[in-house]
Amino acid sequence: MLDLALSILFSSLIFIIFKLFDVYKVQTLYAIIINYFTACIVGFLFYNEKIIPSSIPQKPWFIGALLLGILFILVFNLMGKTSQKIGLSAASVATKMSLVIPVLLGIYLYNEKLNIFKTTGILLALTAVYLASIKEQKTKFNLKMLLLPFLVFIGSGTIDASIKYLEENYVTESEVPLFSSFLFLSAGLFGVVFITTRITKYPLKINLKNIIAGVFLGIPNFFSIYYIIRALRNPAFTSSSIFTINNVSIVLFTTLIGILFFKEKLSLKNWTGIGLAVASIILMVMF
Repeated sequence: MLDLALSILFSSLIFIIFKLFDVYKVQTLYAIIINYFTACIVGFLFYNEKIIPSSIPQKPWFIGALLLGILFILVFNLMGKTSQKIGLSAASVATKMSLVIPVLLGIYLYNEKLNIFKTTGILLALTAVYLASIKEQKTKFNLKMLLLPFLVFIGSGTIDASIKYLEENYVTESEVPLFSSFLFLSAGLFGVVFITTRITKYPLKINLKNIIAGVFLGIPNFFSIYYIIRALRNPAFTSSSIFTINNVSIVLFTTLIGILFFKEKLSLKNWTGIGLAVASIILMVMF
């Protein structure tokens, strides 16, 4: 349970840091790429065994981690476009609602059993995520706009489900820091490739503020992944319970942080979502 609590804590810290990016006018894309390399270095420092670079491509999880690195960058950019074209709440809802994908995978692949209480908890969680994240906004909407949040939903859910699959089948206990580090290294390298393709349109400028922001983001980012992988290894909880509690708790915690530190205003829908989030967590933990 401690691993899950730490994953929620570090994931929520990421939210705070992203909020501060806006306050201090940090260039998010460049900071994100620095963050991936920072997270990679933290993982290597956290790894107790000797690192032999030539042996990493031989690991059974190597190709999966490489592909996940690409997904990290793609989903990040899709989230950015969704936020810009539709709104931040749409991106947030799509990301957190994606918990349904690893939940269904856990039931299908690992024969995880859901009783009536846990099923109710998952349904309440999905409703809570939507209500707590949605913001009142005046945005012209058309059917074509559904594509972006749908892709964010699929991409985020695929990342969570893939991490569970690789952790379950290919990653040993001692390799968790190494696996996590390589995920971020892969994402960072593909991020460099991505900005290189845009360098003629968006010239790259070395900015100390972006570098510092990326370092501060990278540390909690590594530990958010590291501890969720450790939590998934806990036999006391199914992966469906872990992903549900994790996602809903992050929404709940970050919403409260927004109220206390960023003076965000909540609607009746948002407060209803918070209440349902608490109820869903109680059902998932107690039953």
